[in-house]
Amino acid sequence: MSSGVRVRFAPSPTGFFHIGSARTALFNWLYARHTGGTFILRIEDTDHERDSDEFLQVIFDGLRWLGLNWDEGPEVGGSRGPYFQSKRDGVYREYLEILRKNGRAYDKEGAVFFKISGGPQVIHDAIHGDVVREEEKDFVIFRSNGTPVFHFVNVVDDIAMDITHVIRGEDHLSNTSKHVELFHAFGSSEPIFAHIPLILKSQGSGKMSKRDNGALVENYAKQYFISDAVRNYLCLLGWSPKYDREILPIDEIITLFDICNVNKNNARFDEKKMSHMNAEYIRALPFNDFYERATKVLNDSGVNFIANGEAYAMNVLRICQEKLSSLLEVPEFVKYFFTADFDYDRKDIEKLRKKCDIGTRLGEFMEDLPSVNEFSEKPLEEYIHLLCEKYWTTPGEYIHSLRLALSGRSVGPGLYAMLCVFGREEVLRRIDRFLSEV
Repeated sequence: MSSGVRVRFAPSPTGFFHIGSARTALFNWLYARHTGGTFILRIEDTDHERDSDEFLQVIFDGLRWLGLNWDEGPEVGGSRGPYFQSKRDGVYREYLEILRKNGRAYDKEGAVFFKISGGPQVIHDAIHGDVVREEEKDFVIFRSNGTPVFHFVNVVDDIAMDITHVIRGEDHLSNTSKHVELFHAFGSSEPIFAHIPLILKSQGSGKMSKRDNGALVENYAKQYFISDAVRNYLCLLGWSPKYDREILPIDEIITLFDICNVNKNNARFDEKKMSHMNAEYIRALPFNDFYERATKVLNDSGVNFIANGEAYAMNVLRICQEKLSSLLEVPEFVKYFFTADFDYDRKDIEKLRKKCDIGTRLGEFMEDLPSVNEFSEKPLEEYIHLLCEKYWTTPGEYIHSLRLALSGRSVGPGLYAMLCVFGREEVLRRIDRFLSEV
């Protein structure tokens, strides 16, 4: 059952989808879902020179990628449309006549001005408390070219669409006295305002802009971020659950979220923290979900991961999942599993040579390998421990030497799991190749 709460996200299709806009949409969506209300998408497309269908699609795609479905708006419909301001000219003319009849609108130098009341306006803000602002002079509501300005259409649409709560960035707080003046002039009560804190740059001060690193939502989609992780992180920019918990399922966030719990202080964007959260989400994915995502990245990068069959590919990706911090690194992280034609990291080799004789350790490993009847993790681990006792050395010397021979690098999934995935014959082939080339 609907609670009567109606909130809206009203972007302009004049650029890419900024992380700040996404956070504003998210907080509106969360409040609607928390209260059982309605989330409305309204497009402010009155800037004919800058608006574009491409940017409109970016907004649609970004919202859907984040899981922010809208209840009314473009491609969904609803009883309060049209949901494009460019198609609401008749509504705006009707509301302009109301102001004219009330003596609150007049023409001057080709434009239409709104006549202010001349008194202070008290903005009742759910986050900042009561804020007093006063407009000092009349302001334009229709330009000389006949197009309405933001302040006018914003208020008219909020009235016509029965918006109960306006949740937007703190930078709009300075405009709100104009909006309160207009609400009162139309004889309407203003909605509950909630001006959420700004998102600051990760480095330095100032509001995060579209030009700042990490600012565009679509870039995270292109980098194969987990959308749930990005959404989870955005929830924490100005709001936090209790008990210092940060990684939460969206259903729990919806239950906990409330506008009155949003912070007043500005939030600082931390891309490293979001990447860390993304890594946690990757590790927690059900394997089938991870496999589908990882193979898409491999396909996109041109890695032939099914040459040895899907079962082999699944075994490879299964042992790599917990080691990955980003899906974008999947191709580089796993490519040596699918080809024996790879380069050896010479720096890692020289570094290891200072600690042990790599060739000797590999020779010792191969010499007694036939004694390992079952080529699986536990017997292989036991075998290496027996070698350590026999040759008075440590497991690390065998582990690091084998890893370099098998993959050409010093990092990767667990060695015993790698050995099992490759199988006895491939392990021996790779060791032979290493010994002949290094």
